[in-house]
Amino acid sequence: MDTQSLQAFLAVADTQSFSRAAEQLHLTQPAVSKRIATLESQVGTRLFDRIGRRIALTEAGSVLLPQARHILMTVEDSRRALANLSGQVGGRLTLATSHHIGLHRLPPLLKQYTQRHPEVELDLHFLDSELAYQGVLDGTLEMAVVTLAPHPHEQLQVVELWRDRLCFTCAIDHPLAAHVNAQTKPGQGALSLSTLCDFNCVMPGAKTFTGSLIAQRFSEAGLQLPVSMATNYLETLKMMCSVGLGWSLLPEKMIDSELVELNVDTAPIYRPLGYLVHTNRTLSNAARRMIEQLEHA
Repeated sequence: MDTQSLQAFLAVADTQSFSRAAEQLHLTQPAVSKRIATLESQVGTRLFDRIGRRIALTEAGSVLLPQARHILMTVEDSRRALANLSGQVGGRLTLATSHHIGLHRLPPLLKQYTQRHPEVELDLHFLDSELAYQGVLDGTLEMAVVTLAPHPHEQLQVVELWRDRLCFTCAIDHPLAAHVNAQTKPGQGALSLSTLCDFNCVMPGAKTFTGSLIAQRFSEAGLQLPVSMATNYLETLKMMCSVGLGWSLLPEKMIDSELVELNVDTAPIYRPLGYLVHTNRTLSNAARRMIEQLEHA
């Protein structure tokens, strides 16, 4: 059972497509099919059901899937451990980040990192934080810099680096903007959460870490958010909010002249940002240097 066949198996299982797996592995589709056929011959059973264009794991394939991930992670850990002995900082670093952090937090850090370590091949993925978490758990990502989950995972080492204050905001011509008074002191003349719920809002997806953090605040007050539109991209949320499609909560650094910050009678809402790695994974020298740079930024 060779690693190339296992890599092809995981790629087809994850993408549910031979053609997309071929693109991911930079192979031809016949080459991927051949590797799967070889693996099926070795294990003595079919691993995928092919019904029209649909690809699904068989029962045997579902049993093999976690074992294949473990085998490939162990092989990769061994390679990294041997490479680390040389002390050189090189090879590939597979790093995921959320779109917002990748646009607003990482650029100067990445520029400095690539200048310091030109031998590192940076394999950067822009993913929702939730998908990045799963990628680190699965072993497809060595590390991620994302919004942190509200509850820790026992298999992950999670380190907070920054805190984003989420601001209640709306367009300058939104009805709620009339309540804004720059001289109003916190807690005096502030809008209530229930008043906000009289107006539609645009929010991060309910299943995102940021979306669940916001929803929890309103749920604790016995309120349900009147969400008219949702998206996982904060830049898109800012646009929708600025054109008057609803009020929203956005990181403080995103508030500009097109938006006004609302004074709301509730404690500040913060979302933690940071990095995560798998506790059972041997980190490459490239990843260790990235962590050092993140922690000293």
